[in-house]
Amino acid sequence: MKNTLVIDLEAEKQEILKRYRALLRACKPTMQKGDKKEIRKAFDMALESHKDMRRKSGEPYIYHPIAVAQIAAEEIGLGTTSIVCALLHDVVEDTEITLEDIEREFGKKTAKIIDGLTKIAGVFDYNSSLQAENFRKMLLTLADDVRVILIKLADRLHNMRTMDFMPRHKQLKIASETIYLYAPLAHRLGLYAIKSELEDLSMKYLEPDTYKFIATKLNEKKAERTLFVKQFVDPINEILAEQGFVASTYGRPKSIHSIWNKMKKKNIPFEEVYDLFAIRIILDSTPENEKADCWKAYSIVTDLYRPNPDRLRDWVSSPKGNGYESLHTTVMGPKGQWVEVQIRTQRMNEIAEKGFAAHWKYKESSNDNGLDQWIMKVREMLSNPEANALDFLDDFKMNLFSDEIFIFTPKGALIQLPLGATALDFAFEIHTDVGARCIGAKVNHKLVPLSYKLQNGDQVEIITSSKQMPKEDWLNTVVTAKAKSKIKSSLKEEKRKVAEAGKELLERKLKSLKITYNTDNLLKLSYYFKLGSTQELFIDVANGKIELKDLKEYLASEKEVENRVGEKNEGQQIEALLNKVKGPESDILLIGEDLQKIDYTLAACCNPIPGDDVFGFVTVNEGIKIHRTSCPNAAQLMANYGYRVIKAKWNKQQELTFLTGLHIVGIDDVGLINNITKVISNDFKVNMRSITVDTDNGIFDGSIMIFVNDKDHLDNLIKNLLEVRGVTGVTRFDA
Repeated sequence: MKNTLVIDLEAEKQEILKRYRALLRACKPTMQKGDKKEIRKAFDMALESHKDMRRKSGEPYIYHPIAVAQIAAEEIGLGTTSIVCALLHDVVEDTEITLEDIEREFGKKTAKIIDGLTKIAGVFDYNSSLQAENFRKMLLTLADDVRVILIKLADRLHNMRTMDFMPRHKQLKIASETIYLYAPLAHRLGLYAIKSELEDLSMKYLEPDTYKFIATKLNEKKAERTLFVKQFVDPINEILAEQGFVASTYGRPKSIHSIWNKMKKKNIPFEEVYDLFAIRIILDSTPENEKADCWKAYSIVTDLYRPNPDRLRDWVSSPKGNGYESLHTTVMGPKGQWVEVQIRTQRMNEIAEKGFAAHWKYKESSNDNGLDQWIMKVREMLSNPEANALDFLDDFKMNLFSDEIFIFTPKGALIQLPLGATALDFAFEIHTDVGARCIGAKVNHKLVPLSYKLQNGDQVEIITSSKQMPKEDWLNTVVTAKAKSKIKSSLKEEKRKVAEAGKELLERKLKSLKITYNTDNLLKLSYYFKLGSTQELFIDVANGKIELKDLKEYLASEKEVENRVGEKNEGQQIEALLNKVKGPESDILLIGEDLQKIDYTLAACCNPIPGDDVFGFVTVNEGIKIHRTSCPNAAQLMANYGYRVIKAKWNKQQELTFLTGLHIVGIDDVGLINNITKVISNDFKVNMRSITVDTDNGIFDGSIMIFVNDKDHLDNLIKNLLEVRGVTGVTRFDA
C-alpha cells in the first residue's frame, strides 16, 4: 500500500512540472529578461505553501493556481506581473504567508494586486451581503489596477470548469454569482470568449436539463453544419483570394446560453433558432487599410448573398465602449436561411477575444479609450461613500450589460450612454451641476421632458434653471449609475439640512414637556411614530407632521411601552429562523411534511411545484419563501444573500395540489378547445381554475391555470396536450 502512495506522489510531481512547463510556454510571447526567474520564484512559493492542500476532487491544490495563471496568459494575454499574482492569488488567504512577505519578495505592485484578490474575511452583516462587499472591494482595486478583475475572472473561470465535485448548494450559489456578476463583467471588459463560457457553465449547473438538451441537439447537427459552412464560405474565400486578401473564414457556433435566451425571448423551440452559428471573416490588414478592407470584404459577401438591410451593425466606424470593433451583417444563405457574418481584422479579433489586455498592446494605434473612460466612471461610482453595497451592485450591474447608444452635444461632441438612458442621464453625464439644475431638454431641437428616452444619434441640449433641485422621483427616471449616485447624495444633503432644523425644534418641544433629550428617548420616539431612523423623526418634526399634541400622546403611551419587551432586531430574527429551520443535524428543509412546524410559503414569482429543483430563502417578515432554482430572481438572491439561502427538497407527501399555468399555442381548428379541455378533465386529478383564449387569423393562443400534484404530473399532462391535433406548443409559465 505504502509503495503505491509514493509512486502516486512521484507521478503527481511529474504532472505538476508538466503543467508548470506548459504555463511557461503560454507566457513566452510577453516574457522579457529576468521574467522566468520571477515566475519560478512565485511557483516555488505557491508550491511550498499549498503543499499539504488538496482540492475537492482530491487533486493537489497547486493545480488550481497554475491553471488560473495559464488562463491569464493564454486566454486573456496578461504579462508576467499578472502571472506571478495568479500563482499566488490564494496564498495570503489560505496559508501562513502574509502580504508583507509578498511585498518583500515581489514588490509593492504585486502585493497590492494580491490584496485586491484576497477576499475579505468580513463579519456577517445582516443588512448587506458579503458577496456585494467582496465585489465592491475588488472594484476598488480595479480602479487602481484592472488586472485584479482579469485575474479574478480567470480564477472564477477555472472554478466553474472544475465544479463537478462541489456540493449542489455550493454549485448553485457560485453559478448564480457568476451569471449575475462575473459574466456581465467579462462582457464589459470585452472578453467575449470568457463571457460565453461563464454563461454556459452557469447554465450547466442552474438549468442542467435544458443545457443537456441543447448541447445534444447541437451535437446531432454538427456534421450538417460543417458542410453548410464550407459551402457558404468557399465562394467568399475564392473572391477574397482573387482580390489579394489574406483572410481566414470559419463558422463559430452560438453559445448554448445565447440559444436558450433566444428561445425564451422569442418563445420558440430549438428547431426555429436559425442563427445557430455565425460566419467570421478575419482579414490580415495593415492599420491604415483596416476600415477600407472590412468594407471591401462586406461588398464581396453582399454581392454573393442578399443582405437584410435592417441587420447591418457597424462597430468599425464607432467602436463599442469596451473597444469592440467589427462589422456585422445578416445575409440570406443559399438554402433560404439567415446567416450572420462578422467581418474584422486580426487586431480587432484579438481585442474581441482578449478584451482589455489586447488593448494595451495596441494602445498607441488606438485613439479610442472607451475602457479608460469606463474605469473613470467606476472610480466615480466608488467615490460615493454612502451607497449601500447592494444598491451599488444593482446600479453597477445595470451598466455592465446594456448596449451603448451614441448621443451628440449641441457642439457635436460624442457621448456614450447605456441603452434606455434618458435626457436626465445625459445632463448628469455632462456635469453634476447641469444634472441637478436640469428642467428639460431639446432633442433634435424639439422640447422633451426629463424622462425622454434617448435614441441612438440624438443631438441633445439641456435646459437648466437655478431654482431647480433634484427630486426623489428622479431616481426612477435615470438609468446610469453616475446619475443615481449623484441624485442620492444631493437628496441626502437636502435631507440633512431639513433634519438639522427639525432637531433644534424637537429639542425645544421636548424641553417644554420635560422629556430628557437623549439618544434613548429619540429611539423610543422613532419607534413610537414607526419611523426608520432618528433622521426621519427630525424631518417629520421640521415638516410639521409631528406636533406638540403627538408628543403628548407619546408621553401618555410611554407608560405602557415600558412594560412591553423590546422587539428583536432583524439580524437576530433571521438567525433564529435559520437555526429553527436548519435544526441541529439537518441542513435541508423538507417541504410538504408538517406545514405547521415551519412557516414557509411558495414564491409567487415562480410558483414552484413538487419535483422542481428548489431552494429556501429566509425573508425578514414572511418566513421562508420557496423558489425554483430557475426562477428569474434566483441568481440575484443567491449571489447577494448567500447566507440566507437554505437547501430545500420536496418530501413525499399526501396528494396536495399546486397552482401552475400552461400557455398553449396552435392552429385554430373546430373543436380544438373542446379537445384540450377533454384531455385536462380526463385526467381526474386536475382541476382547472381559469382559461383565457385568443384566436387571431387562425392562430390559437390560450392560457390555462390548473392545479397539479407535482412536476411529473405536469410533464405528463403537457405530453398529452401536445398530442392534441392542432396544438404546436405547450409551455409552463409562472403566474
